[in-house]
Amino acid sequence: MSKILIIGACGQLGTELTLKLRTLKGDDNVLATDLRSEPVKFIGDGPYEQLDIMHPSRFNELIDNYGIKEVYHLAAVLSAKSEQDPRFAWKLNMESLLTVLEAGKDQLEKIYWPSSIAVFGPDTPKVNTPQNTVMNPNTIYGISKQAGERWCEYYFEKYGVDVRSLRYPGLIGHKAMAGGGTTDYAVDIFHKAIAEEKYECFLSRDAMLPMMHMDDAVKATIGLMETPAENVRIRSSYNLAATSFTPAVITSEIRKHYPDFEIEYAPDFRQKIADSWPDSVDDSAARQDWGWHHQYDLKELVEKMITGLKESIVFN
Repeated sequence: MSKILIIGACGQLGTELTLKLRTLKGDDNVLATDLRSEPVKFIGDGPYEQLDIMHPSRFNELIDNYGIKEVYHLAAVLSAKSEQDPRFAWKLNMESLLTVLEAGKDQLEKIYWPSSIAVFGPDTPKVNTPQNTVMNPNTIYGISKQAGERWCEYYFEKYGVDVRSLRYPGLIGHKAMAGGGTTDYAVDIFHKAIAEEKYECFLSRDAMLPMMHMDDAVKATIGLMETPAENVRIRSSYNLAATSFTPAVITSEIRKHYPDFEIEYAPDFRQKIADSWPDSVDDSAARQDWGWHHQYDLKELVEKMITGLKESIVFN
């Protein structure tokens, strides 16, 4: 079985992806890495190494030492944090990707790198955004993701590197806190509801955005990576979708469980970012090429989050 390395294993997506891959592939076959000196508890009992992906020599050392053949490169500065330090965000997001793609020439069999709906911009069709359309991102995160898609496609066409990618919507999970994205409210809101506290939302009540439960994101990621190469027709990044909602809509669904939950709206700089993103995306290419389908609509997503967070609180 191919040995797998995950970069950014302690992040919101990395935590749950690492745990799922270890369940499927065996603990010893999945090397988790992150900037932290110690792993988070949710990722299981397999090997862990501290890694700053901005140090390529350390990355290549781990590939050699562990016999790595697949890499999931999840480390990135997300949308809201990127706006606070654009040059650092560009440097980390781009240079780290190029380090991994270079290893794909002669050391790795497969690479996964996540893109985002942030690649779209204010002139992109907002409803059922097509797979191929106008892409004029106006955030540094979106610009870096669009450039990353071009690099992935280039390395596949030029060098035959088997790199695969998904354009994630907002991801909602309970095992790790969100990490500085514009859709983070849809995670934070559950913590406040369960704590019976008022939530101050940094987006407006009617800010419609595509969203997805983390279980669906993990399922899609592994599904794409396990698809035969000949079925992966898109080597930039696939659109991915599940559900769309506004802060007001998810609040109404949460109130079915917590009738007294209160929310107030105080939009900040992240509202402008949200305004440039789609309301919904067309992911028919992913559904046709490798059989993608989602499990969680809004009702199921809310129930899963509340149940998962309650269990976390009990066992902590």
